[in-house]
Amino acid sequence: MKRLLLLTLTLGFVASASAQSTLTVYSGRGKGLVDPIVEQFQRDTGIKVNVRYGTDAALLAALQEEGRRSPADLFWSNTSGALGTAAQDGLLRPLPASYTRGISDAYTPSTNAWAPLSVRFRVLAYNTAKIKPESLPASVMDLPKRTDLKGRVGWTPTYSSFQDFVGAMIALKGEAATRQWLQGMKALEPKNYAASNTSMMEAIRSGEIDVGITNHYYIQRFVKAGAPIGTHYFEAGDPGSLSLVTGAGILKTSRNASAALRFLSYLQANKAQQFFTGELFEYPVRSGAILPATLLPFQDASARSPKIDQEKLGARLEPALKLLRELGLI
Repeated sequence: MKRLLLLTLTLGFVASASAQSTLTVYSGRGKGLVDPIVEQFQRDTGIKVNVRYGTDAALLAALQEEGRRSPADLFWSNTSGALGTAAQDGLLRPLPASYTRGISDAYTPSTNAWAPLSVRFRVLAYNTAKIKPESLPASVMDLPKRTDLKGRVGWTPTYSSFQDFVGAMIALKGEAATRQWLQGMKALEPKNYAASNTSMMEAIRSGEIDVGITNHYYIQRFVKAGAPIGTHYFEAGDPGSLSLVTGAGILKTSRNASAALRFLSYLQANKAQQFFTGELFEYPVRSGAILPATLLPFQDASARSPKIDQEKLGARLEPALKLLRELGLI
């Protein structure tokens, strides 16, 4: 009897230790982007990380469908809009204040339901061999007027950052103006690169298109490789200059919250923050990382972004998706 009890206790301890050393992450960030830092975390901590990659929208839908049965411990999102939606739906548990302390209020949620990890900015990419930067519009709202670019424009309507951008445009300019802008863009017969900004940058490099609406860091990677792609920044306060935050939150259903908190701390620590800026060309949310010389200073880029509650982008996501569906863009 004693042996049976000892065996039962031992097996229970092994099962518990196994659970504590395994973490399940649902990631809206692409595997090709963040897998290296996930692998580094596993090597540094001995915690095994199982990652389910997908779009923010698909992962949110999965979390809502799975409910309490979800195996996910942590939701790592490509945009704050998706995190805002997850918080609004009651999927995330509050985090200690230390995860947002010292980070600009412009990039932190008032609910403390998730933690910011890096910042990106919407810009216009253009082929420097074909387009003169001074010819490009000061506002993204005027881009549909460039009828000379018909068939030479690229965009990514199914990409989460694009959808948050449309949501921000609704908030800043109204639904009618946003609908008009999308219809005007459609008239330019843009090439749809689905959710692949990398493919769109490759199309600019190869001469297939001349311009594309994207996040700044995609351009930086191609510039590093010698591609003739320039970055056009829209005027301050313009929807086309929107800042977008990546972040992560711990799910209420998490069975391993301690490991999830450790992973979140790791992503905000210097090694990961330097990875985000040095390898991905994103802006870090914590001080101490060294920025590549080709990046616009963070303060300058931030000053261009319209003032908008990052977390409330989640409330704008569904209207944006509805509009994109109505126009047959997704």
